[in-house]
Amino acid sequence: MRILVTGTAGFIGAALAERLLARGDEVLGIDNHNDYYDPALKEARLARFANHPNYTHRRADLADAAAVNAAFAEFQPQRVANLAAQAGVRYSLKNPQAYVQSNLVGFGNVLEACRHGQVEHLVYASSSSVYGANRKLPFAVEDAVDHPVSLYAATKKANELMAHSYSHLYGLPTTGLRFFTVYGPWGRPDMSPMLFADRISRGEPIDVFNHGHHSRDFTYVDDIVEGVIRTLDHPAQPDPAYDAKAPNPGTSNAPYRVYNIGNDQPVQLLRFIELLEQHLGRTVEKNLLPMQPGDVPDTWADVSALRRDVGYAPSTSIEDGVARFVAWYRDYFKR
Repeated sequence: MRILVTGTAGFIGAALAERLLARGDEVLGIDNHNDYYDPALKEARLARFANHPNYTHRRADLADAAAVNAAFAEFQPQRVANLAAQAGVRYSLKNPQAYVQSNLVGFGNVLEACRHGQVEHLVYASSSSVYGANRKLPFAVEDAVDHPVSLYAATKKANELMAHSYSHLYGLPTTGLRFFTVYGPWGRPDMSPMLFADRISRGEPIDVFNHGHHSRDFTYVDDIVEGVIRTLDHPAQPDPAYDAKAPNPGTSNAPYRVYNIGNDQPVQLLRFIELLEQHLGRTVEKNLLPMQPGDVPDTWADVSALRRDVGYAPSTSIEDGVARFVAWYRDYFKR
């Protein structure tokens, strides 16, 4: 298939593009290469597949409607995976405008291009952050997500609403995937696995928020990519059991779906740090601090709907995943 992937210089986007190319798809990647974190890491990710004969790269911003429309018109994708976004919860407190431009304006441009390009299926990145102030665990797509605690989370909830309107009005099949704490080789430097690994390897103290009582549904990147591909291959359909008098937030009478994509096995943050210490060969001093604004104490994905509909089955244990991440980290950074 011809698949357009946005965010192909990013963590998940690069891993997805590599897998799609390996199975024989033709991929057009779009990324703006912004400097939210070190662009050298983005270039290194791209270098793994940039010269593949079935890969074409465009350096463009999704907020540039003309650039997005030109890419769609030239490539004529059958399916689209929109993984580009301004990421990060805490950064949204510092630079909210970046989230409005990328996550709202940019996503609107993608929806319009998909509509006019008669795309068969749009799969897009949502986030576990949409559960916000919810404390019921595990998080299920049937739960209400009306209380975001960061602008980042609010933009991801807005993406789900925008997608539904296009599914309803124009019959565009859309599927949103709420990612849960993705980690692994080539990960983002602003996320806790890389931040902790940096400080542990240097023998520097680490800040542990919520006094170490966080738990996270850490999900290995290969499991995530497998789920994204399975979802891409199963375009959303109207739910025949949808009841407008008792609506299910995860489905619709339009071709629309929302799924959790996680490991379904939350891990205490202190256990994750302990595994990093083991594989990096040193212990670290921990500064136990209060909860940060915009953060949530626990995440846990109910992935039963994704298992049922596409056969999603994450298989990487936290022990194996951390070992692979640390092996990559030591090799890449020569530490």
